Amino acid sequence: MKKLSGHPEPHNVGAASMTAAASLFTAASAQEPIKIGAVLSVTGPASFLARPQKRTIEMMVEQINASGGINGRKIELFLYDDGGDANSARTFASRLIDQDKVVAMIGGSTTGTTMSVLPVFEEAEVPFMSMAGALQVVKPVKKWVFKTPHTDTMACEKIFTDLVSRKLLNIALVSGTDGFGKSMRDQCVAVAPKYNIKIVHEESFGPRDSDMTTQLTNVRRKSEVQAIVAPGIGQAPAILARNYKQMDLKTPMYVSHGVASKEFIQLAEGGAENARLPVSALLVGDKLAQNDPQRAPVLAYIKAYEAKHNQPVSGFGGFMHDGFIL
Repeated sequence: MKKLSGHPEPHNVGAASMTAAASLFTAASAQEPIKIGAVLSVTGPASFLARPQKRTIEMMVEQINASGGINGRKIELFLYDDGGDANSARTFASRLIDQDKVVAMIGGSTTGTTMSVLPVFEEAEVPFMSMAGALQVVKPVKKWVFKTPHTDTMACEKIFTDLVSRKLLNIALVSGTDGFGKSMRDQCVAVAPKYNIKIVHEESFGPRDSDMTTQLTNVRRKSEVQAIVAPGIGQAPAILARNYKQMDLKTPMYVSHGVASKEFIQLAEGGAENARLPVSALLVGDKLAQNDPQRAPVLAYIKAYEAKHNQPVSGFGGFMHDGFIL
């Protein structure tokens, strides 16, 4: 293009205009919130998993926003309660994508609700950080799906290692029929031969069962049973432990990391005494070595959570803490 005397080159005008527009856009976008979604089972049979998750993410969003946000952008949290229902969870997941336009999702308090929403985020190509324990959440590997809790396979192996050390090789599996309970049961069955563990009896319980004396009576009749392993989440394993105490059973009992909270101990009404379970470092934070890299962040979270909510932390809130930071 020929240059006209007394006028700037057209591309210079365009460059100046685009620079100004970009500056305005950058300034505007810096003020737009970062939209994060969470679908949790705050009510229903898995509520004691989700309540500390809800408190944790709300606390952390509040902390970050109070400190100025992320690069000047506040976090806007869209949080829904699925009540432990897989269909409700999927409905809310679709709402997060289609209406709320979130850039990431943290939630899925249970394996069942996680598996129901997982396809929504895979299809939308939105990162999904799950709080569920089952291996099937991340195996096979999925591009947009992650999880923070240790897997049910890891939990089985930790339990079996302890059983072997105590020479308790004949076990009864009393498993939940929920997604996690079934998955952990399957993983325990799969890895048992590796530890020379023999499963000599099996029983099951539902997430809303209010009494499990029948299952425990059946276990007691099997004289060869040396230990009880109870895969499951929520309130049901606490009822199992309570009935265990009421029946004065002496067979060693193991539960899963799906009950890793003091609420389980309270609900069990003495039945949790001497029960063993695999847990994350959070629940033994003050017992970690001074040079353990987990000690400082664990104690910082404990201090902040207990100061704000005046109640002890649980492993489930810890899973949310790690997922949110990631």
